[in-house]
Amino acid sequence: MPWIDQHCHIPPGEVGAAQVADARAAGVTRMVTVGCTLEQSRQMVAIAREHEGVFATAGIHPHDAKDGLDGIEELLDDPVVVAVGEAGLDYHYDHSPRDVQAEVFRRQIAIANERDIPLVIHTRTAWDDTFAILDDEGTPRRTVFHCFTGGAPEARECLERGALLSFSGIITFPSGQDLRDAAAICPLDRLLVETDSPYLAPVPHRGKQNRPALVPLVGAAVAAAKDVPTDDVEAATWSTAAAFYALDDA
Repeated sequence: MPWIDQHCHIPPGEVGAAQVADARAAGVTRMVTVGCTLEQSRQMVAIAREHEGVFATAGIHPHDAKDGLDGIEELLDDPVVVAVGEAGLDYHYDHSPRDVQAEVFRRQIAIANERDIPLVIHTRTAWDDTFAILDDEGTPRRTVFHCFTGGAPEARECLERGALLSFSGIITFPSGQDLRDAAAICPLDRLLVETDSPYLAPVPHRGKQNRPALVPLVGAAVAAAKDVPTDDVEAATWSTAAAFYALDDA
């Protein structure tokens, strides 16, 4: 089985094409490139159309919730779009007012439920409110916490709601013990791996620009945390992502 980078932000043009080629050479043959604004979501749809094995999401990040959600739903009709998001709450930066973040998050949860499509969640310093909103609106059948940054207690809360956990390069950082603890208790069929490129390059590339080709390093760190062979993580995350995003039907 090859790898899938289930959450990245591929740039347009020649740089993005080179990243896709490098990823394939590294055994990463599927990528989900994620929209955070209306314009970026449109860009990700265009990139996914250009490259076999690349899929897109369309959504509004909590940083950009103040700009509204208009235009996102029409993008979800494109066959290369496999999820809504990333959506959620970010109380670390508060680039949008918290009440506005909550409203836009609720609307994207509703879209996921109405359309029965996956929801990609971003949450930072906002666990309690994130869980409360999900409980109020109903956690979509297919939900993933991207770039999971909690520990074992937060992991259990996510898993109890039926969600998947997606681990990024942070799990390779010396400061990432909470994530390693979370990965250790997460069932193998309930986790995914991602780069969140161009951010959070895994060790030994920390401090450099991240790219989808590095997702095997994340997978190896997850395997170490779970004390299982890396091949098992590779096979499990491939199968789980394929089912979660309905990629084999795309």
